[in-house]
Formats: sequence, C-alpha cells, structure tokens
Amino acid sequence: MLSPILFVIIAAAGIGLFARKVGKIRRNIFLGQPLQRSDRTAARWATMARVAMGQSKMVTRPVAGFFHILIYVGFVLINLEVLEIILDGVSGNHRLFKPLLGDFYYFLISFFEVLGVGVILACIVFLWRRNVQPLARFKGPELTGWPRLDANLILLIELVLMSALFGMNIAEANMPEQGGYLVSNLLAPLFGGMSPEALHLTERICWWLHIIGIFAFLNYLPYSKHFHIILAFPNTWYAQLEPAGQFSNMESVKKEVELMMDPNANPYAATDPEATPARFGAKDVMDLPWKSLLDAYSCTECGRCTSVCPANQTGKLLSPRKVMMDTRDRLEEVGKNIDKNGSFIDDGKALLGDYITAEEALACTTCNACVEACPVLINPVSILTELRRYQAMEASQVPSEWALMFGNIENNGAPWQFPAADRLGWADNLEVKTSNPSA
Repeated sequence: MLSPILFVIIAAAGIGLFARKVGKIRRNIFLGQPLQRSDRTAARWATMARVAMGQSKMVTRPVAGFFHILIYVGFVLINLEVLEIILDGVSGNHRLFKPLLGDFYYFLISFFEVLGVGVILACIVFLWRRNVQPLARFKGPELTGWPRLDANLILLIELVLMSALFGMNIAEANMPEQGGYLVSNLLAPLFGGMSPEALHLTERICWWLHIIGIFAFLNYLPYSKHFHIILAFPNTWYAQLEPAGQFSNMESVKKEVELMMDPNANPYAATDPEATPARFGAKDVMDLPWKSLLDAYSCTECGRCTSVCPANQTGKLLSPRKVMMDTRDRLEEVGKNIDKNGSFIDDGKALLGDYITAEEALACTTCNACVEACPVLINPVSILTELRRYQAMEASQVPSEWALMFGNIENNGAPWQFPAADRLGWADNLEVKTSNPSA
C-alpha cells in the first residue's frame, strides 16, 4: 500500500501546484480591459480545430511543421499510456489495460513506441537547429539568457521522459512473464544479461522517473513559453475573426464625438465626478484588452513574426516576438506585485517606456505580416496600436510629421497642407473632368 499512497501524494502535490499557478495566470490575463469575443461560435470552433488541433499554420514551413507534428501527435497519443500509468499508480496494479484490451494492447503500445521514436528524432533535430546550425530567427537579442535556456530545457526534458518510457518497456521486454513491444523488443539487447531483480528494479526506477517527470513537466509549463501547449486552444478560439487590418473605434472617443454632434446633449449627465477618466490607448498591461494578455502567455517565441516583419528586416528596433515577450514579462511583474501587496501598488514602471520603447511602437507599419505568420494567431499589432494611441492622444509624443498631419486633418479635413477649396488645383490645365464647379 505504500506505493499507491506515495503516488497519490506526489500526484496531488503536482496537480495542486499546477492549478495554483494557472489560477494566477488567469487572474493576470483578466487584469486586462473587457473585450467581447464570444460571438460566431461555429466559426471559432472551426478556427481552433483548423489552427490549434490541425496545425494548419505550422506546415507553411514544411520542415519545422513536419517535426512539430511528430512531437504534437506523440505528445497527445502517448498521454493515453500516461493515463494507464496514473491509474496503475493509484490502484497499485501494473498494466491495468493489458487484460482488458488483449492483443490490441500490444499493437497500441507498439504504435506509441513508434511515435516515441518520432518524438526523440524531432527533439534532436530541433536541438540541432537551435544550437549547432541555428536559424536566423533563433538569433534575436531577446533570445539570450532564460529564453534560450528554456527552449533547450523543454527539448531535453522531453528526451528524458521518452527515454524513461523506453527504459521501462525495454526492461519488461527482457522479462519472460511480461514480454515486450515493437521497438522495445528491438532494443532488448541493451539490457541483456541483467538479472530478474535488476530488470525489475530498472523498470520501477524508469516508471517512477517517467511519472514524476510528467508532474514536474506539468509544473514547468506555466513558467515556460511551452505553456502554448495548453493556451493555443483558447487563444485560437478567441482570435479576431475580422480582417487583420480592421481596427475598432475607441468607445471613449466615439462617445465624445457623439456628444459633440448632438447640440442637446449634456456632456456631464452620465459622468461620475469621482470616477477615474478612461485612458486613451494603453500605457501599461492593465490598459490592454485581456485577449492581448492571453496572446502574450500563448507566444511560442518561434520568431516567425519577426522573420517576416518589414520594419525588423530594414534594421529597425521593432521585433514582434520581443513585443509579446515584453508584455508577458511586464504582466508577470504586475502579478508578483499583486501577490506581495494584495493589490497592485504603483511601481513607477510601465509597459511603454520600460519594456517597449516609443521607437519600437512607432516602427510598426501595421501590415499584419506578423499576425499572418503566427502559428497560434497572436496579434502583436493590436498591442502596438494601443501603445501608439496612448502616445498620440495622451502623451502627445508623436513624430513631427504626424503632428503636421494631425493639424492638417483638423484644419483642412485632409492630411495635406492646403485648404479644401484648392484640393483639385492639381487638375488645372490638365484638360480632365472634375467635380469642382470652378474648374
């Protein structure tokens, strides 16, 4: 009975710690501004099925897509064996499904072993692509330190988990009473010559290493970019369904314009004198919509967005990947502030300025190439436009060319520096028909 009790304690601790951290992440996400994203449910389910489950955007880069699908399918299906291991741990049995499934069980585990070989191969390829012959998109300055270590750690952890799983099966392949499966039978000579006691001990060590590794991996995910394994599904479900270049009106500005257009409106009628005025745009993470904060936690740091960004390619500071990483880092800092103080206490920092510079925000061309390239439909442009709205509408920190354009629109109704009456002056003496009666 000692083994099941120990297993239940480890499982309860692992799941409890994971749930606690996920709860904090959920709280951090909903520090953002309200946003309605529950419409058109059929289209949202279809998007999630196509992008998150079907990996449709991963395969636009065939090599990475192929090996990522190997890991993804292996991760999903091999978890069926993990389910059996958990039930074995709770009940004290061994191979609980084996007598229930008969010969099909051997086929199933053999299939899982083939997938396991694919996972190991994919991890080795990805480690090579990141460290031996790194791709250009893995060399960004934002990928130094922890992000680089994190990317390698997750691949090494997966290799350890797969090795423990194969170690367990290979040990069993040398036990006459247990028998082996497709790949473990081929690798059985690795443990050949071991005594029955040593084989049993090896199998138990690998079994415990695998399941404890699973719970450790589960608790590592929320601290890693690989939390996208879970968040990719809600993130694609709540993704923007409108065209990527379509921007929404700010309700606060829209309300002011409506009051200005109505001569009978009382602008103070619905105003709470004690309420904090709504901010135009975003200065800090709490000013962003909650979906942008979900995007930040869902970022895979793959760099596809930055690799297609025209501003980045021309040498400007902007990196859409860094924007998402900075947003997540700032949000984590805000969350720790709340954990320490019970509520957020102003720390003198903000997303704009301390994490993302004004130069980065202004460099964005809003072409949405980064949005199109993202495998999980993250939208860095929505964050940058909110930061720019704050720069223009509250901080009044815009390039001189923008200020000139704003003044022209205000005075002339157009971006050009001449009155509306002269707008068709370019057509004079060109013998073209115009709508100008004086032409």
